[in-house]
Amino acid sequence: MAIHLGANQYGKAENRVVRIYRDTPRHEIRDLNVSTALRGRFDAAHTTGEQGDVLPTDTQKNTAFAFAKEKGIGAIEEYALTLGERFLVASPAAEGARIEVEEYAWERIEVDGQGHDHSFVRSGGGVRNTIVNVERGQAYVVSGISDLVVLKSTGSEFHGFLKDEYTTLPETDDRILATSLVARWRYEHTDVEWDKAYDRIKALLLEQFAKIHSLALQQTLYGMGSAVLEAHPEVAEIRFSAPNKHHFLVDLSPFGVENPGEVFVAADRPYGLIEATVTRDDASDPGSAWHATPGFC
Repeated sequence: MAIHLGANQYGKAENRVVRIYRDTPRHEIRDLNVSTALRGRFDAAHTTGEQGDVLPTDTQKNTAFAFAKEKGIGAIEEYALTLGERFLVASPAAEGARIEVEEYAWERIEVDGQGHDHSFVRSGGGVRNTIVNVERGQAYVVSGISDLVVLKSTGSEFHGFLKDEYTTLPETDDRILATSLVARWRYEHTDVEWDKAYDRIKALLLEQFAKIHSLALQQTLYGMGSAVLEAHPEVAEIRFSAPNKHHFLVDLSPFGVENPGEVFVAADRPYGLIEATVTRDDASDPGSAWHATPGFC
């Protein structure tokens, strides 16, 4: 029986990189969670323990922090691309570098109607993220947003579904639709105004969620994804993972109280999990773009 080493990678996960810009009395803050990994010709490290080709995970961590100062942090996609390119230079045995960055947004605390110069509060509008896979001569960028909690209190139906002897779910033509959305989109190239593209895509996703009269969460996701692809030719595909955050009407009749769709219980589990990919016919080959990205169909 032959035994061989399969796919492998190694890196430093979840480096909490916080960069404060103090160039003026009005400070700026960038708050990142950075995970790095290298893959390539590292067989000896596994099979014999020989570490001559291994760039330590501690070095990867140090580079992430040093580049936050030396290179600065603009768009997280650019920061991730710069890190990935550096690791391929520093590690000759590496064939690919994977950089994942989450950014936590902060807003200024208002004092007397004005944003304070150096005091902030975490905002709750979702977590921006990017996954960059850099190979020698090629780079792939997947950006997105997670923990984007959205709800519409009407304008959602669910009926006409398949039924069998175990089906108890009643049909409805008016329900709450809510989800904690994860959306990731793959760019066709790296010639992108990253911040502008992110802001426009997020705004479009929210706008379409609000506008679409939903017959199912699946239909809503497809409409949201189609709108992004129509408006952004630089996006090859967009993928969604959407847990259905169920809200069930509370029966108040035992107390002699009517409840015409006003009081609900928010159930956190179990929940329906809807996943979908919306892609354009002429999309490029994804290559390694989705390497080691869990949570999607």
